[in-house]
Amino acid sequence: MFSLSRFVGFVGKKQRPSSVLKMSRQSKKNGVPDRWLDYTAVGKRLDGTRFVAFKVPLKESLNRKLPRSDVFGFWELLDALHKERQELGLIIDLTFTTRYYRLQDVPDSLLFVKIFTAGHEVPGDDTILSFKRAVRRFLRENGDNDKLIGVHCTHGLNRTGYLICRYLIDVDGMDPEEAVELFSSSRGHAIERQNYLDDLQRGPKRSNEGMEESEQEPMRGLAARRPSDCEGREAGRPPFSDSWHRRSPPPRGINHRSYHHHPPDGLLPSPPLPPPPLLCPPRHHPYRWTPPHPDSQWRRPPHTEDSRGRYPPTEPAWSLPPRWQEDRRRPPLPPPLLPLPPPLPRYSTRWTSESNGHDGPEDEWSRPSTRHQHRFTHRR
Repeated sequence: MFSLSRFVGFVGKKQRPSSVLKMSRQSKKNGVPDRWLDYTAVGKRLDGTRFVAFKVPLKESLNRKLPRSDVFGFWELLDALHKERQELGLIIDLTFTTRYYRLQDVPDSLLFVKIFTAGHEVPGDDTILSFKRAVRRFLRENGDNDKLIGVHCTHGLNRTGYLICRYLIDVDGMDPEEAVELFSSSRGHAIERQNYLDDLQRGPKRSNEGMEESEQEPMRGLAARRPSDCEGREAGRPPFSDSWHRRSPPPRGINHRSYHHHPPDGLLPSPPLPPPPLLCPPRHHPYRWTPPHPDSQWRRPPHTEDSRGRYPPTEPAWSLPPRWQEDRRRPPLPPPLLPLPPPLPRYSTRWTSESNGHDGPEDEWSRPSTRHQHRFTHRR
């Protein structure tokens, strides 16, 4: 049977758009907290206090899985507060995990305090006292400046709102309704957990005994500078996914494969490498080089009948250029090469009389004589 009350309740319930639901499912797969994209990143400073609330900043490896417009880390947090002319001094982390960022991701200009606080349940007295001690110590050591205390949980809303309002009610004496309204208007979102609201508005105040004692030493961040996109590419990490998966289809008649020009590995094209540094010239060299004159360059000597059998030639085929000046600091040149003995005469097929010691006519001694001449006869 159809129930009118169920229908009215279903219609009156605020429905989340399908795009938001799709982004929430996608953020779960990327390691981003559930419903993290549904909330604004940073709220306004609570008037008359040092508190500012924001959702958990993500480390660089998680931010690189998000579009550029949704990225939120510590450096984006500082940029947002700088636009409001506010300076952040302390961060109090209330998440019950350490997987969203590390101390190496926190800028070195900030102090950091970690207070593990379980979600969905009202924080205990120990957690409330640890929060009050961290705040009181920072205010005592920074009374001469106006630095803010940043508080965040996963969404910067329920646990964050409860502990900030609890401090304002218990320490500053603010009215519970006024404290809740101040936080909601400054954060931009109202506290969603009804058990938190009931404890703030109708629950007892917590004791402030031991609040002035120091419980844990704030740690200094370790990030000296802002990470760049080139560093992530050099380390093998993909760049920020701006819109590689959200490009419009190509016009009709154009090949879709050559329209977007996707890089083969899915990365953005690397910037051109800088030119290599110039090598420094030597301090001292024994020779001073100057460009030689074109007429004094080394030329290969022509081949002649007398120079074919000589190597190296008796006369040097090269000479120092005229612009090579003598330098007293230069060591003396080595002595010239000694000339080789004259080459042997060419081999002659004619036997002369000088070879056999005969003084007669040359025709008679056309061949050398032998002492014994053997005559061979054929036997019949």
